[in-house]
Amino acid sequence: MANPEIGVRVRGPKLEPHQIILRPLITEKGTHQFTHRNAYPFKVNSWATKTEIKSAVQELFGVRVKKVRTQTRLGKKRRYRFKVGTLPSWKKAIVTLHAEDRIEFF
Repeated sequence: MANPEIGVRVRGPKLEPHQIILRPLITEKGTHQFTHRNAYPFKVNSWATKTEIKSAVQELFGVRVKKVRTQTRLGKKRRYRFKVGTLPSWKKAIVTLHAEDRIEFF
């Protein structure tokens, strides 16, 4: 589906910044990334694009975003009694900030 005003493909409804960024991912690898590379991982809405993620982080945290990388993580297989099910897939974004900017989670 294309938006005739801009000529850009639109997926899903219009999202607010707090609907795009769902939560930060605080893991050992994520901590290493933001201490050494100034890159912060977030769990984001599956419909969000890189430009929407960039503008949402800039608006919510008041920082300058240099680059956004995204991954779609497939849901893991889980077993419950005699059945095997699948957890839902989710989207991860790694946001790299300018050298002077920081986000404080703690």
